[in-house]
Amino acid sequence: PRLLDLGCGTGEHARFLQEEGFSVTGVDASEAQLSQAREGGPGPEFVKGDLATLGEAVKGPFGAAISLGNSLPHLFEAPMACLLADLARLLLPGSPALFQVLNYDRILDERVTSLPLNVREDGAGRVVFLRLMDPRPDGTVLFNPTTLRWRPGAEPPIEVVTGKNVLLKGWRRAELEAALGAAGFRVEEVFGGMRREAWDAGTSSDTVVLARR
Repeated sequence: PRLLDLGCGTGEHARFLQEEGFSVTGVDASEAQLSQAREGGPGPEFVKGDLATLGEAVKGPFGAAISLGNSLPHLFEAPMACLLADLARLLLPGSPALFQVLNYDRILDERVTSLPLNVREDGAGRVVFLRLMDPRPDGTVLFNPTTLRWRPGAEPPIEVVTGKNVLLKGWRRAELEAALGAAGFRVEEVFGGMRREAWDAGTSSDTVVLARR
C-alpha cells in the first residue's frame, strides 16, 4: 500500500515504514531536510512541496497518511483547510490518517514556555537544542528553536549557533477535530501519545488523532 508522510523531515519515519512493507512518499518544504533524507540511499520517494498545496506535489491515490513531529502548527486555518481538502482527494475511501502535534491545550492554558532539553555529542563537543515557546492569548505560539555549542571549561562555555522566531498555530484538540470533520474525515480515536495513552488536556504531552477518510 502507498503511504504519504506529511512533513517527513529527514525521513526516519518514512524509512521505518518502508522497511515494514509500505511504499512511502515523503513530502517536506525544506530542501536541506530532504537532502539528508535522500542520503540514506534507495527507499522512500522524497518530494519537495508545501503542505498547503499538497495536490501540486504528489499524485494519488494513497492508502494511508501520517503527519508526525509537530508539522501541522506551521499551518494556520486557511492553509490547514487546503491541506486537508487535498489529502481527502488523495486518499482512497476508508483510508486512515494519523496526525501528531504537541498538546497545545496544555501549552496555551498553562503557558508552557519550554520543551525538554536535547543534548547530543559530536566531534566538536556537545550540541544543545533549546526549544523555548511564548504562548499567546490569540492561540498562536512564538517558537524559538535555538542551537547551542556547549564546551565545558572553555571560554565562553556556551555559544549560540542558531536561533530564530517561528510563529505557530497552537492547534487545540477541538480545533483539529473540527478541521478534519470539515474536510470529510471521521475522527476515530484521540490519544495523548504514540503509545496510545489516554488523552488529558492538562497532562498529556501530545495530541494524536486517528482519523479516517
